[in-house]
Amino acid sequence: AAACFDSARALHTALSTWLHAGASATASVSGHGTLEFLLRRMRHKTDFPALSDSVMRIQRMATSESESLGNLSAEILKDVALTHKLLRMVNTVHFNHSGGGGVSTVSRAVALVGFAGIRNMALSVLLLEHMNDRAHAAVLLEQFMRSLMAATLAGELTPAARDGEDVFLAAMFQDLGRLLTEYYFPEEAQQIRKEAAADGDVDAAAQRVLGLGLDDLGVGIAKAWGLPDRLQRAMRTPVGDARGRAPETDIDRVRWTGRAAHALTDALLSAQEPEQTRALAAAAELYGPVLDLGKADILKSTHAARLRLAQTAQALGLHSPAGAVSRRLLLPVAGAPTPALPALAPVGVDAARPANPMLQRGLDALRNAQATPQVMLLRMLEIMHRALGLRCVVCCLREAATGQLVGRLAVGHGAREMSAAFRIEPGLQPGADLFAALCAKGADTLIADSSAPPVASRLPAWYRHAVNAPTFLLLPMSLKGNAMGLIYADMAQAGALVLGPADLSLLRALRDHAVAEISRHPLH
Repeated sequence: AAACFDSARALHTALSTWLHAGASATASVSGHGTLEFLLRRMRHKTDFPALSDSVMRIQRMATSESESLGNLSAEILKDVALTHKLLRMVNTVHFNHSGGGGVSTVSRAVALVGFAGIRNMALSVLLLEHMNDRAHAAVLLEQFMRSLMAATLAGELTPAARDGEDVFLAAMFQDLGRLLTEYYFPEEAQQIRKEAAADGDVDAAAQRVLGLGLDDLGVGIAKAWGLPDRLQRAMRTPVGDARGRAPETDIDRVRWTGRAAHALTDALLSAQEPEQTRALAAAAELYGPVLDLGKADILKSTHAARLRLAQTAQALGLHSPAGAVSRRLLLPVAGAPTPALPALAPVGVDAARPANPMLQRGLDALRNAQATPQVMLLRMLEIMHRALGLRCVVCCLREAATGQLVGRLAVGHGAREMSAAFRIEPGLQPGADLFAALCAKGADTLIADSSAPPVASRLPAWYRHAVNAPTFLLLPMSLKGNAMGLIYADMAQAGALVLGPADLSLLRALRDHAVAEISRHPLH
């Protein structure tokens, strides 16, 4: 007969025994009634079962050295709900830096972010389930928004892009036990919150109410799902005082980054201004040494994470109602205002214009090619130049010594002179010129007539003297919220550059492919 329990306490003994069973922990999950119970409840609530099965299959395929892109894409496509969620996520700010939604197929998503990226997103959407059938949906949404903010912030606090994916996932899964308890045992979760409010120790409250800590519960379920051992270790929140800590291993650094991100997130949720700013500053000072980051860097990362969270929440359809505490996560950080950009429209499109086949063929060829980043960038510029009949295309990249975006590569009329002229210092400070502001903001913009008063007055002097094209397109290149480059393209006549929605999507996909490649293999 199937095991059945009426409360969280009833499942404590078997799970606790299993987690501390040493060598016997390799035994089949099916031998532990408590896990069977919890997993059975998941299978009968919303779409947990199909998603869990899909994630485990994708996990096995994505970590295999013999699987192909086509096989992994086909596996993802077997689950319609998962396919939709992955495409939504790959088109959010974590991968599509323009925020324009340029990836429309699973195969392109896999090609863009790689097997590891798809694996991590598949694991992330475990926590993005339908919550509307629960009476406490508002509480669940708030808990999920907290997890998503902490994960986003953890990624921002990690300098290396490749490490950022691992840290993002680990920070999110540090909340797995809390989220599962909230979803399946709402009464116990309410009691945990009540007791934690009195003494500030959530894990101790969980021990009293559930009989085991939230970390143990989360790791137990992660183990049952077959998630990687590295993730199981990384999702355990480190204990002890952060002062004087120096992470000894990569896993330690990931765990402390996750804890710091959750502490900063809780500071944002704890109060409104001006108390919020003080709480955030205190958390930044406490965790700065263990992260090897200054207070200003942490606050900057927090600001970037809040902007990213707002975009991600919109893309995933997560709406915090007016008055909800979670809305505090979506506001700009005090002391780091974003000055208004010039009164310009983003890239304009002709909705009736068909896709340019040369752009599509060029993008496909570029993704399948094996080339150095410099060769890849040159091919990208050539694809744009030929497909759109452009006068000149320039690629600017960040110069390490100055932080400026300088012309590195160019094709077309006067390419060498044009490339040498570009020197942009991204910034949103008052009086910033058009190029500086748009690069800092990461805003794709088409200028149809550069002689129009709102535009002409904001053009930098170097541009007016050395280039001064009547119409041009700017596609900023951003990584983790920071300007890393710019793709500039122009025409010899005002209004000559007209783009359709498909063309714009393909141009953004070209740019995003370049960003991904440069982040993996920086140019020297």
